[in-house]
Amino acid sequence: MTKPDLFAPLRSALDRPSADSSDFDLNPGVTLPEGRVLRPAGVLVPVIERSGVLQVILTKRASHLKHHPGQIAFPGGKVDEGDADVAAAALREAHEEIGLRPENVEVLGFLPNHETVTSFTMTPVLGRIRADFTPIPEPGEVEEVFSVPLSHVTNPARFAIESRRWRGQRRHYFTVPYGPYYIWGATARILRGLADRMP
Repeated sequence: MTKPDLFAPLRSALDRPSADSSDFDLNPGVTLPEGRVLRPAGVLVPVIERSGVLQVILTKRASHLKHHPGQIAFPGGKVDEGDADVAAAALREAHEEIGLRPENVEVLGFLPNHETVTSFTMTPVLGRIRADFTPIPEPGEVEEVFSVPLSHVTNPARFAIESRRWRGQRRHYFTVPYGPYYIWGATARILRGLADRMP
């Protein structure tokens, strides 16, 4: 009997056209400054099969960080001069942040770019982890490494829209909580975009 390809829906999602997203999607009244300079960044959306279930690996950022302390995030970061492209940056950062070796990742493709409030153009790199590994959190950046069932974060019914005041204005954003983890902001927006593209 042929084993089903659990990654087939993800490959189908990558083939579906979709517009770029941003942290301002749910806030149409925000006027972005003309001529703003966005820095390129790559984040890895690492998916692994465990006991016949696909899981997405996420991180909880260290609480002492200047930007986004304690938030749930994909491993990744800005593109450095030595990186060949955004995929190389995402793989390098995942190795540094959680101990995931680049050769253990099969890059399946790219999700639409996402503009962040911190002036990055973030490219999500969807990757299949070939073999299970033991995460090694980088203590300077990562407080915790955990996994969430892909089915949870690709189900639109699991998402909600919440808001808070930010820089004197009410800002709305997606959330997709999972147990003790409050997944929101850019991470939730990227996952919502993936959820909308799943067959």
